[in-house]
Amino acid sequence: MARIQIPRGTQDILPGAVEQWQYIEAKAREHFRCYNYREIRTPMFEHTELFQRGVGETTDIVEKEMYSVRNPRSEDQLTLRPENTAGVVRSYVENKMYGSPNQPTKLYYIGPMFRHERPQAGRLRQFTQIGAETFGSSDPAIDAEVIAMVFRFFEKMGLKGLRVDLNSVGTREDRARHRSYLLDFLNNVRSELCEDCQSRIDRNPLRVLDCKNEKCKALTKDAPSLLAYLSEESAAHFAAVQRYLTDLGIPFVVDNRLVRGLDYYTLTAFEIKMAEIGAVETLCGGGRYNGLVAELGGDDMPGIGFAFGVERLLLALEKQGIQLPVEEGIDCYLVLQTSEAKAQAFRLLDELRQAGISAEMDYLDRKMKAQLKAADRLSARFTAIIGEAELANGTVVLKEMATGEQREIPAGELVQAIRGH
Repeated sequence: MARIQIPRGTQDILPGAVEQWQYIEAKAREHFRCYNYREIRTPMFEHTELFQRGVGETTDIVEKEMYSVRNPRSEDQLTLRPENTAGVVRSYVENKMYGSPNQPTKLYYIGPMFRHERPQAGRLRQFTQIGAETFGSSDPAIDAEVIAMVFRFFEKMGLKGLRVDLNSVGTREDRARHRSYLLDFLNNVRSELCEDCQSRIDRNPLRVLDCKNEKCKALTKDAPSLLAYLSEESAAHFAAVQRYLTDLGIPFVVDNRLVRGLDYYTLTAFEIKMAEIGAVETLCGGGRYNGLVAELGGDDMPGIGFAFGVERLLLALEKQGIQLPVEEGIDCYLVLQTSEAKAQAFRLLDELRQAGISAEMDYLDRKMKAQLKAADRLSARFTAIIGEAELANGTVVLKEMATGEQREIPAGELVQAIRGH
């Protein structure tokens, strides 16, 4: 019978690697707490309409990449979340978080997302995103805070050579003024653009600027910039964001082609990049989405957020040769010289674990030499050896593996002795 293998575009995160994930997640929680963000956990699947309305029907995500199924008991169609901003907005509205006296509302999330796309380095069909969303303030200082928060997190992870690519995609009114000029330009090169771009010209022409096709990039490099059509208010907002980032010493460049791949963005759009990782140089993306809460049934409440993939972050750390300081090994391995010592060792094992000390013992009836090798493979800091004499005396021989130093102590003092080190 053929073996069942893992689905394409997914991965098993095994012991030895999962500790890096745990470290990143713990550091993210610790970092976001410093900025007064609190964790939210939303369902891994939502009604498909949420993403059609929230992400945008002309986006690659909705058009090509969603995993959707029809509920067998109703006509509802459900979709595994391809991103989490729409889900967080839905929760924000449904749970009336806008009514909390603690405003603005600051939330972060950690969890799996799902997109049906071609798997490659740093891009899988099931991937894990860490993201944050802020609701209730249009202050450009919040834009700068959100960018700085994730930028500082990457710095804490040890990454070098980071920069922020920054743009303003304006308001709907700004984009309406820009649209006719952009259409005139795009229609002159329509026949030479890729099939996707040709279909987007009439539906959402700004998305043509987000095309990754090199020929399309070259054809549209002189397209009219949206920055030239910003209202006075939008331009002032963008200028203020740049001033705040400059004040914080956050390096950025203005990229007037940066529109991001989602329809809900307004005003600030940004990406954080690191040139060293080449084809997957974008580590993080985000921006402001002032109309999204109203689009999904809430009051007209401003919002801004970002998300980054843990897989891509790990790839960046590997490229820069950064080793995360994850803890490995156990505190103590109980070594049995006789089968009679097993009951005593099993009780001691429980005492150690209840005291918060990581401990293990042999369950394969191996010889003492093999048990010591097992302790070494587990990087045990100590071994506690129990033989006939120790069993009779109520003692153990505690050995510090790094130094080889050993001493006999009462079994009842084992927890204290390990804690003392």
